Amino acid sequence: MLNRMNDAPSNITIERKHNHVELCLRDDVLFDGTTSGFETLGFRHNALPELRFSDIGLTATFLGRKIGAPLMISSMTGGFDKAVMLNRRFAEAAEHFGIPLGIGSMRQALENGSQRESYAVVRKYAPSIPVLANIGAPEVAKGLSAADILTLLELVEADALIVHLNPAQEMFQPEGDTDFRRVLEELSRLAAAVPVPLIAKEVGCGISGDCAGKLLDAGVRVIDVAGAGGISWQKVEELRYIRQSGNENRFSSEALRELLNWGIPTARCIAEVAKLRELPAYGSFEIIASGGIRSGIDIAKSLALGAGIAASAGQLLRALHENRLEETIETWLNDLRAVLFLTGTPSPGQLGQQHLIYKHRPILS
Repeated sequence: MLNRMNDAPSNITIERKHNHVELCLRDDVLFDGTTSGFETLGFRHNALPELRFSDIGLTATFLGRKIGAPLMISSMTGGFDKAVMLNRRFAEAAEHFGIPLGIGSMRQALENGSQRESYAVVRKYAPSIPVLANIGAPEVAKGLSAADILTLLELVEADALIVHLNPAQEMFQPEGDTDFRRVLEELSRLAAAVPVPLIAKEVGCGISGDCAGKLLDAGVRVIDVAGAGGISWQKVEELRYIRQSGNENRFSSEALRELLNWGIPTARCIAEVAKLRELPAYGSFEIIASGGIRSGIDIAKSLALGAGIAASAGQLLRALHENRLEETIETWLNDLRAVLFLTGTPSPGQLGQQHLIYKHRPILS
């Protein structure tokens, strides 16, 4: 079990969380050479849309609830002083648009109480939207007690619990935890105990169809594919490692180039996971598309491939930093409306693979 409620927060943990935000804003930590895969897709134009652009609505359903648009502000931060302001602004934007909001890793909320306001603030400013609590797979593997679960859920009045899977990030992180034994076993136990839906998400390397099947078998209800194409958390942690140690020789230079860009493109992840719906064993489950979402066109392509909603973290963090968060979201939603209009599709939920054109070979060929 985790050690709970230390008297003071770990300075290392607080510094790490602050560094994560700063590196994502200031440094080149995007995938290089590995793309999201959306650029291989286009849409089939409909010259007779039989729609009026101004009538197109963007409401969708997530976790059985109506939301304002098929977009989520994905898990980013918490656990240090500046995160109070960041999470407040994300919460205000999510509430304004009626879209879900994911919380950053809440491990620190279990270990001490001094930074809990950085998480709890979201419900003060987003009282009506779906809010998703978040804990890491290594913490799940060690075992979460009923009290742990209650703390995570009550702190943000969560509508679901995200378990993030981040083996590549932990491998590169200077203080990372690479013990991923018993994750599936403990996920299954957690799914049976938690009173809200369980979501499994990667952090940028992607969830394959095979892994998604195992997660669904364990009781996970939603798969957030979080594929390659956006922020490389390997790059983030490698920069932290170099700056802390001055050592650049953990891996060969040839391997490092590939490891820093390791992952499955987001579009392929969505297609692989969506294909599981053809198998009777898996029935109904939801897919969140994240990893390199940069516009409403990417949202539309995600929906057409089989996702229910798309999510973004890094791009929206930068938009917030530049004081254009709401403007960016509004622009993306207008992008999505444009695709719906030009394909003759009345609502986001009706976008499907029949609307896509593969500029190169099909993703799963």
